[in-house]
Amino acid sequence: MNGVQHSGQKIGDIAAQLLDHYDRHARKLPWRKLPGQGLPDPYHVWISEIMLQQTTVAAVIPFFEKFTEKWPDFAALAACDDADIMAAWAGLGYYARARNLIRCARNIMSDFGGVMPEEEAQLRTLPGVGPYTAAAIAAIAFGKNAVVVDANIERVVSRLKSISTPLPQAKPVIYNATSEITPKLRSGDFAQAMMDLGAGICSVKTPSCPSCPLNAHCSASIAGNPQDYPVKSPKKAKPVRTGTIYWITKGELVWLVRRQDKGMLAGMRALPDDGWTARCDGSQSPPFAADWTVCQTPVSHIFTHFSLNVVVTVTAWRGKDDPPLVGEWWDANSLDKAGLPTLFSKAAKVAIASGET
Repeated sequence: MNGVQHSGQKIGDIAAQLLDHYDRHARKLPWRKLPGQGLPDPYHVWISEIMLQQTTVAAVIPFFEKFTEKWPDFAALAACDDADIMAAWAGLGYYARARNLIRCARNIMSDFGGVMPEEEAQLRTLPGVGPYTAAAIAAIAFGKNAVVVDANIERVVSRLKSISTPLPQAKPVIYNATSEITPKLRSGDFAQAMMDLGAGICSVKTPSCPSCPLNAHCSASIAGNPQDYPVKSPKKAKPVRTGTIYWITKGELVWLVRRQDKGMLAGMRALPDDGWTARCDGSQSPPFAADWTVCQTPVSHIFTHFSLNVVVTVTAWRGKDDPPLVGEWWDANSLDKAGLPTLFSKAAKVAIASGET
């Protein structure tokens, strides 16, 4: 048993009906071309697909617009300073995506003459481009026949076919089922239509089955239990770590450090901390002896693999030389330009609101 129940639907009908619905109801997104308008810019498709990994469309749109205005093509992105890109990415999270974006742009300039390759196999050789992203770029940007499966499509297909195998074990089953219904022509439009369907009508908690163009073909809808799919394995509890973040001021300036080139939030500007990681709590040892004051408001943040609770500790630097930490003074009134990761932006707000500096 592969966990799939078939409802006798005609594959051609599924694709035709969904594409007809997409032609009339496609979402207008800044990286898309609407049906009948031709293929979109591969650069835009690539940027959007990387940004959309584990991030909502609503959150991505303003980042995408600012990003592509500042770096409109592969050449501009490849030539810019790494720190500028990381700062522009601040707030989107999952910062390895930004580092791969830089590497990928430079790879395209050096190995492909500044032109993104069209075939899935070549696309998969690029930094940060996995099987899903390669398929999405090939289908959407180049009109190739490719099978695209993101989280929204997983949900639609698992309901359409009543796939009872739990995720993530069901991924190969869902991929094969998606392959069966993906048309050879307009694969990119079909993928985007499935994404739109999952983002709207076929939502996680309250699917609007009567409004769905595939309602008559959907096994879960016919059975009256679409909310039961996709079946998911029980989640493991995330470990909770504790740590300290240090706010060091000199007048209107605050001391920022640069995180290591490898590991969590690599290469980004940040506030000093006591060495917490996904595997261990912080040391609670300040970077130097001083009159430290603990802010009363704690800061919590959820990372992919763990949750973090930190306290913010502040002091005013009285020394003639800089603090004994590699870093730089930054105008505390312009921290939005430093590109701090969300955790450290939260800590900065707590420090400023405390009035202790």
